[in-house]
Amino acid sequence: MNALVPLPVLLPLCVTGLKLVIGPRLHRFQRFISLAVLGAVLVLSVLLMVAADRHGPLSVHLGDFAPPVGITLVADRLSGLMLTVSSAVTLLVLVYSLGQGMADRDDQAPVGVFHPAYLILVAGVSCTFLAGDLVNLYVGFEIMLVASFVLLTIGGTATRIRAGSTYVIISLFSSVLFLVAIAMTYAVAGTVNFAQLAGRLQEVPIGVRTLLEAMLLTVFAIKAAVFPLAAWLPDSYPTAPAPVTAVFAGLLTKVGVYSMLRTQTLLFPGHRLGDLLMLAALASMAVGILGAVAQTDLKRVLSFTLISHIGYMVFGIGLAGRGSISGAIVYVAHHITVQTTLFLVAGLIERRDGTTELTRLGGLAKSAPLLAVLFFVPAMNLAGIPPLSGFIGKLGLMRAGVDAGGGWAWALVAGSAATSLLTLYVMAKVWNLAFWRDAPPGAEAEGVVLESAEDDEPGDDEDAEGAGAAGGDGESGSGKATGSGSGLPVPAGAVVSAGFLGQSITTTKRLPWPMLAATGVAVALGLSYTVLGGPLTTFTQAAATELLARTPYIEAVLGR
Repeated sequence: MNALVPLPVLLPLCVTGLKLVIGPRLHRFQRFISLAVLGAVLVLSVLLMVAADRHGPLSVHLGDFAPPVGITLVADRLSGLMLTVSSAVTLLVLVYSLGQGMADRDDQAPVGVFHPAYLILVAGVSCTFLAGDLVNLYVGFEIMLVASFVLLTIGGTATRIRAGSTYVIISLFSSVLFLVAIAMTYAVAGTVNFAQLAGRLQEVPIGVRTLLEAMLLTVFAIKAAVFPLAAWLPDSYPTAPAPVTAVFAGLLTKVGVYSMLRTQTLLFPGHRLGDLLMLAALASMAVGILGAVAQTDLKRVLSFTLISHIGYMVFGIGLAGRGSISGAIVYVAHHITVQTTLFLVAGLIERRDGTTELTRLGGLAKSAPLLAVLFFVPAMNLAGIPPLSGFIGKLGLMRAGVDAGGGWAWALVAGSAATSLLTLYVMAKVWNLAFWRDAPPGAEAEGVVLESAEDDEPGDDEDAEGAGAAGGDGESGSGKATGSGSGLPVPAGAVVSAGFLGQSITTTKRLPWPMLAATGVAVALGLSYTVLGGPLTTFTQAAATELLARTPYIEAVLGR
């Protein structure tokens, strides 16, 4: 079984090389192998999770070189669960993207650009979850960074390039800081292998150890979008194509949370920065949810709720008890699925109505009841309505806070309850504006231009306004494309939206069935955590016990 550990990393990379050799040809074959490899990664992830639960952590030393020289990959309960959830989500997002690409008749971008970059991203995520040392954790981050920049800027519009540049600058800063932390760790401990560091760092002077902990936490907090290091997220994610935004928002920030869980429990047990983590958790909850309350665009609302709910996970890590770690793991799995689903729904709304601006939406509960259901279920799940999985995760964290006692713990219990109520308010606001009320005048979706590369140039906004004024109700005028989310009508039947390459496409009331199917399965996956709440909680408690014990991980890697 140990031989299966590297495959979630190797399979996507090997298939990416094959796809680059094929190029933009054999579209159906390329779609098939993309789906096949992600399906295989999902199966492998489930097998690794089950094996780790039954037999303990699995490890493999590539090339049979023992630490600290060789590359070590480790699959325990935590990494197995993260691999399984992330593999399921990335597979669903790929199906969604295939539906979007086929509906747009846009074969070149999904096959020639999106698919290779997406598979590289999946390999980077898998590498991060399986990394047994700091260097390979860094390599996983950098693989994700390269793929992320391609995916964020796909289409080459000015808005996407600007947002992608911000993301890359912030990521490069965190990468440099990570490299410095790795170098300092090696200088004081003589190794970067997690299992060896677990013992050697305890012999390092407390001041040096605290500095290393602070540096690593800063790196991971940037990746996880923990306040005050989250300002880059709301402007970066919403500009990308819907499938990219969904997988980024749902998954990539949780890679940072996973890294915090791994290093805080294995390398820095009884860490001295627990109070600082709890302060950051409380600030993330407050700032994120208040930012969401103030937004009127659905994608930005979801981006700010993402920041807010990262605070729940950091809350669990800061308490550092068995119950809090278990609750944090449950919440990570829940949030990956639910947040991804909500962004997929936002993409469906944008494709149907030409905008995600809530002031221009309305009447969707009547005109698109299936879309309303696909939004309502994960929205209530995110808000933590009993008995959904969001409630299970929040209840576990709040119980752990009550059991821990202390000022910070009680403050976070109160903050968690307030954030949950405000999340419910935000979701109710979105429901009322976009679904429940009647559609506002002039909100017809047909013929609304979202974005295109040629329209996203300086001065186009003014030109677009002039064209809209000349066109009146859309029956006359130039029909010139307007910028993203403009909501201005243009002649009926005009091409109107942004595909993967930034070219214009047409919105439609009849949504592509693969996009609906993928979103529906994502909703069902989120509900499955509720149905399987008992086994899931039992599994995460075992994972938390294993993390805090440290010995099973160390013995699996070092063989003693």
